Amino acid sequence: MTTKTTQAAKVATALVNGAELTAKQISSRYGVKNVRAVISQLRSEGFSIYLNKRVSSFDGETYSKYMIGTPTRAVVAAGYKALRSA
Repeated sequence: MTTKTTQAAKVATALVNGAELTAKQISSRYGVKNVRAVISQLRSEGFSIYLNKRVSSFDGETYSKYMIGTPTRAVVAAGYKALRSA
């Protein structure tokens, strides 16, 4: 019996292992058509995924990379507050 790994699971594994990926990289490597939807799904599953802007030292172009990060105390507090009020 074989198990099929979902695109979201592949992206999550890469990010958890320390990869910093652009939307274009996620699309090409994992065949994701709607990157924002996959990232949103992963965030709703509890992953702290951040989108950081970078400036290329080669040509000065700005690009954005997704990465896993540690949420700040304020973010965690807001999450607990939202859970209490729900």
